[in-house]
Amino acid sequence: MASVNDIEAQVDELVADQSMNSTASVNDDTKSAYFKVKETMKLYNKFFLEAVKEETIRCATNAKKSVSKESRAFSENKKRSIRRPDLKATSKMIEMNAVLYRKKQCGHLPGIDVGYQFYSRAAMAALGFHSQCFSGIDYIGKSSKEYKEYKSSLAVAVVLSGCYEDDQDNKEEIIYTGQGGNDNLGNKRQVKHQELAGGNLALKNNCEEFDGVFPVRVVRGHKIDGKKVYTYDGLYKVDRWWKESGLSRFDVYKFRLRRITGQPPLTTNQVHFIKRRALHLSSTNKRTVCEDISGGQENLRIRVINEVDDTPAPTGFKYTVSNQIGEDVELPSSASGCKCIGTCTDHKTCACARLNYGSDFPYVVQEGHGRLLGAMDVVYECGANCGCGPECQNRVSQGGIKYQLEMFRTPDKGWGVRTLDLIPPGAPVCEYTGLLRKTAELEKVIANDYLMEVDCLQTMLGMGGRQKRRGNVSFRNPFIKAKDIDKDPEFTIDAGSTGNVSRFINHSCDPNLFVQCILSDFHDPRLARVFLVASDYIPPLQELSYDYNYALNSVRGPNNKIKRLPCHCGAADCRKRLY
Repeated sequence: MASVNDIEAQVDELVADQSMNSTASVNDDTKSAYFKVKETMKLYNKFFLEAVKEETIRCATNAKKSVSKESRAFSENKKRSIRRPDLKATSKMIEMNAVLYRKKQCGHLPGIDVGYQFYSRAAMAALGFHSQCFSGIDYIGKSSKEYKEYKSSLAVAVVLSGCYEDDQDNKEEIIYTGQGGNDNLGNKRQVKHQELAGGNLALKNNCEEFDGVFPVRVVRGHKIDGKKVYTYDGLYKVDRWWKESGLSRFDVYKFRLRRITGQPPLTTNQVHFIKRRALHLSSTNKRTVCEDISGGQENLRIRVINEVDDTPAPTGFKYTVSNQIGEDVELPSSASGCKCIGTCTDHKTCACARLNYGSDFPYVVQEGHGRLLGAMDVVYECGANCGCGPECQNRVSQGGIKYQLEMFRTPDKGWGVRTLDLIPPGAPVCEYTGLLRKTAELEKVIANDYLMEVDCLQTMLGMGGRQKRRGNVSFRNPFIKAKDIDKDPEFTIDAGSTGNVSRFINHSCDPNLFVQCILSDFHDPRLARVFLVASDYIPPLQELSYDYNYALNSVRGPNNKIKRLPCHCGAADCRKRLY
């Protein structure tokens, strides 16, 4: 067993300043720990959506087969025997050796700061932050490869999710009820005695055998928009334990956890009320400068809030929910479309689905919302000449804004846009609209910061454009000759004089949106529609952002001198310059 001095030396490192965690390197110096956490979560979300899609197909197949009472019963039993999509995603992460922190360890984990939010227990396991998807106590036990370093079991993290009637949470001090004996029916009742084993024994060891030196990570569970969210609230010391008869007269083990000083302040109180504040912020705020910037054109009104200065709501542009076409821009004829009726259900027979990566539908529908399975070179949706209707699963981006957005004044970036809803990864947030023009016409335009190049073709052919994505099996544009393809996009969306809320979304070097090109009515990638899609969970009141994708030293002024614009995004890996 390690000596007390050795342990205390380790703890000095475990409780190091959190400000260092966001930029600390893991395994190499090329990517920050924060970036690696984000990339790991992207991979988990990808596996999760793929698992949701598999379950959706399975359920649909079973529904077709359920023609008798016996077969329906068999179908229901089969449903229950299939693992949940979140657990399947975590299993895939473990199978691929993609869990970020594969070795269990005490203390803060680089890149996961106090206040970090998880949107499932399985997501915690995918990072290696708390490896138990059901138990509240994660610990190093005899079966753990790290056990030999300690010679006794040791707790590393606990989840306080409100499942035990004997818990007492006073924020800085917690009376934590050990695991076991709960009926797991959601009523918090204890139905049998707890045992001093497993996680309970590990917490006892933290207190007694290790003299309270090793702290545990504490995560609190709460709900936003009806969905369980888990917030990391920092390190707590286990300084006392005892056994007593609980409220239901069964023996339970109690552990007093005290928050270690010197950490960032708790954020759980803010999280508990964040959605309520989001819902009422605009209606009660005296600094509402515009009730709806869209003038009623969007499905949901978009208020404009200014709590910073006296600047009125932005003017000087015409709001439009769809692209306006420039005089010299000639649109191709509409694509023939699919022959599906009502809604597209079979990717093998839907002509539009077959054009996508994997010859399949690019979206999965969960809880009534369509989500893109991943960033692609281009997405083919059903269009004007298709036989399906507006409820088709392959028209997710169509139909306008589906999440409540709000414009607000920032201290140093002008206007910005934030969400009042919880937006899941893969959800299309809004289209970038404006006047569709030829890029060559804009070369001499000065002081226009609202340009979006339609770089779909360049991305598909690997000639610049956006970062490498899932390729497409189809590129059917016989009127585009290879020798005529320029490295620069032929068309640009100019939102200077006409556009929508997307023109006010700011740049970030660590964005929560990505740019996705979509084709529907016609299939010329040079004229694709451009959407901003959530790359991760975006909680209420968080500002929306995407990477403007400027190359450094690529912008020149009227005197041909290189222009330099500092970046104020505040990201841990900020490039310091926008261009």
